[in-house]
Amino acid sequence: MALGPRLDLRQSQSLVMTPQLQQAIKLLAASNLEIETFIAEALEANPLLDTGGPAEPGEPERIELAAPAGEEATADQLMLAGGGEGDAPLDLSSVDRDWDTGDGEARNARDAEWGAAAGGGAGDFDDMPDWEQLRAAEVTLAEHLEGQIGPLTDDPRTAFIARHIIGLLDEAGYLPATLEEVAGDLGVELFEAEAALMLVQSLDPSGVGARNLAECIAIQAREADRYDPCMAALIANLDLVARGEVERLKRLCRVDDEDFADMLRELRGYNPRPGLAFAASEAGTVVPDILVSANAGGGWDIALNEETLPKLIVNRGYFLELNAGATNRESQGWLKEKLADAHWLIRALDQRQKTILKTAAEIVKQQDGFFRRGVSELRPLTLREVAEQIGMHESTVSRVTSNKYLACARGTFELKYFFTSGVGRIGDSGEGEGGASSAAIKARIRALIDAETAKNILSDQQLAEMLQKEGFDLARRTVAKYREAIGLGSSAERRRAKKLASVS
Repeated sequence: MALGPRLDLRQSQSLVMTPQLQQAIKLLAASNLEIETFIAEALEANPLLDTGGPAEPGEPERIELAAPAGEEATADQLMLAGGGEGDAPLDLSSVDRDWDTGDGEARNARDAEWGAAAGGGAGDFDDMPDWEQLRAAEVTLAEHLEGQIGPLTDDPRTAFIARHIIGLLDEAGYLPATLEEVAGDLGVELFEAEAALMLVQSLDPSGVGARNLAECIAIQAREADRYDPCMAALIANLDLVARGEVERLKRLCRVDDEDFADMLRELRGYNPRPGLAFAASEAGTVVPDILVSANAGGGWDIALNEETLPKLIVNRGYFLELNAGATNRESQGWLKEKLADAHWLIRALDQRQKTILKTAAEIVKQQDGFFRRGVSELRPLTLREVAEQIGMHESTVSRVTSNKYLACARGTFELKYFFTSGVGRIGDSGEGEGGASSAAIKARIRALIDAETAKNILSDQQLAEMLQKEGFDLARRTVAKYREAIGLGSSAERRRAKKLASVS
């Protein structure tokens, strides 16, 4: 058989992601605030688009979820508006395959300072940030420090070096560079850099310009006129303070129990990061995308937050005016293209609303116990379960629940929060209604540890046995993993922390 080049014609089918479909998928994953920005840009680019006007018939503005009865309705029966993907203008799930289906749970670890165990309940909503933290700083740390240099020195050279050092400080107020590097960068003598650093360290807030934690605390102790040999020894051994080695610290500081308790109280009163008082707050207000409220019938009303979703319409009057003036083929083609884009965007946003509400309705139905009784009733739930119930692909549900927040009477939660892994109950297979979510287990572990006393610290094995008596099938290693995930120390660390607390 001879070998040689030849031409063949073959016909095959392949899956193609059109630009419009790619844009629709991006809209599905975007939050309401991102959609608002996208709409604002679309209004500028397309003259046929306009805001306002009544909702079109069939547009899913609200879903009423009935109270649980003897026989629960399906998700499709719960939808009082919109037929879902079956009759939707855009079928996203038909081509939405083999994409990311990440299904994880948020982990919230708290760092303990001075070796003390982290406190606060995972389900508490009273631990709100202080108003000062929510308010953006009016002046930066550098501006605040530079404003103090003029009255404190008449030497322009020292003031220049001090301003250079201020520019090197990090947001916590620490100097990450060495004095040798500062002197080398500016071409000055080392003693001049040292004098400038002393000037910076004398500024308010006390503790800025330090090169490490011990120096920061020492500056504040000198400012308070409490830097005696005993306090110096305590500050020089902050690692022992973190480990809770009380007896060794008392020997090093040569003080009795009463003096040591006073020193600890004073040490905890110093600010380890003085510069953060002038840092811009990173705390932002979360705007919910979905609103859930109880209705008179004992069920739930689920609605999109329309305050962040402007309604789009096609300006028919302006279209007719432009169409009358379109005399050539090029202008007519441009006008038809803009009209098609406007219709597509309105349909895409309508489909997005249907999909989000349909998914949210199923989540509320599955987690009805959480909305009624709290985190202890949060059941295991996966993206696949929701996707199967509402007839969509798992990756579509993953995009719907990304960057979306749900507001209810218990607070504001990311939709991903309701998807947690499960822990089986004793006597069950670990599947279905008998399981408990990992979030509920973590909340129970935190409650047990919060109830500890200094003389009765629970080990991981004891925690596992107590949870097993409550019906949770947990091993000691699983308890340790959950305890570490919520930022709680081991039994030995908690014992030392409570001992330090009792001493102070």
